[in-house]
Amino acid sequence: METIAVIFGSRSAEHDVSIVTALASIIKPLELTKKYRVEAVYIAKDGAWYWDEKLKDIKLFTSGGIQDYLHRTQPTSVQFDGGMTLVKASGIAGRKQTRKIDLVFPATHGTYGEDGALMGLLDMAGIPYVGCGVAASAVAMDKVLSKQVAVATGIPVSNFLAFTKAELERQPGAAVKSIVKTLSYPLFVKPAHLGSSIGISRVTTDTELRNALEVASHYDDRVIVEEAVPNLIELTLPVMGNDRPQPAMLERPLTKAEDFFDFDTKYIGNGKGGGKKGGGKGANTGYSEVPAKLEQSLYDKAEKLGVEVYKKFGCSGLARVDLLVDEKTGTVYFNEINPLPGSLYAHNWNRAGVSNVELVQKLVGYAKERFVERQALNTTFNTNFLQQF
Repeated sequence: METIAVIFGSRSAEHDVSIVTALASIIKPLELTKKYRVEAVYIAKDGAWYWDEKLKDIKLFTSGGIQDYLHRTQPTSVQFDGGMTLVKASGIAGRKQTRKIDLVFPATHGTYGEDGALMGLLDMAGIPYVGCGVAASAVAMDKVLSKQVAVATGIPVSNFLAFTKAELERQPGAAVKSIVKTLSYPLFVKPAHLGSSIGISRVTTDTELRNALEVASHYDDRVIVEEAVPNLIELTLPVMGNDRPQPAMLERPLTKAEDFFDFDTKYIGNGKGGGKKGGGKGANTGYSEVPAKLEQSLYDKAEKLGVEVYKKFGCSGLARVDLLVDEKTGTVYFNEINPLPGSLYAHNWNRAGVSNVELVQKLVGYAKERFVERQALNTTFNTNFLQQF
């Protein structure tokens, strides 16, 4: 029986969302297959790793008991020995418990995970993992870089400007003047590397713009300012696969442009999103339209662009492509791409005829396929270079 480590948590602003994705949308379906031994690996907010069956229980986290657990538990060590082995004290003096990992299923949203950091570590260890590789993850998680790649490859995007945190701190007034001169309100101000709508603001005045730039730069060292698309239809498209990607269904959030999803709207209490990304029991899944009700020609156009983005960004395993449509002109713009969609966007795949159990099995299969292909590449080169010294 293969052993799969599901890694979640990490030093990220999306830490809590990651926990729900791992426990509800990955670990449970993997265990239901009865094909794998599933190990829960939790990375705490301080970066320490823990491995325990108890970490599969959501109540440990919702009750606040996780703090007591971390206080009395020794962190797990990880050996990268031609693979990956988890090592922890067994409770019996001098003995250790070990588990060799065959494949990793990352559930780490945001920094030090979804951004390619964890993928780089796993590549160096020589272990297969689910999802996008280092380059695609890094590009996808950088909203500025992803827009630049889109422009360079002929993918339409709305007008935007980008600033570093240092620039905003040194000359905040100059930044505002540049934005107002180049772009038209309403605008969206976003941290470049965060997901879950953290730190995002919609602004319509110079005062709101100044405040929004300050908020976004609090969370990130790079900020992007985007011009709103008029006559807006928002669409999102989950895609999975490697060289022959398969789209799920175009999904349309049922909100107005001014009611864009901030973190609370998406995940907390009474918002229309109501916890969608984590997919918990309290989630209100009625906030969107699946499939999106569009004219067939527009539906096909948006779906085609979503798959094109997935390919051009070099994605593998899965991702979710977000699109913006000007309903009046029929123009479809790339907005951003999420290399690890929360809850794997399983609700959408379900509507497309793929169950939660089938979804995780397909993703494991894509991970193995990609690993075999990469292993066939020659990464060494013999030379006589050192003989001259």
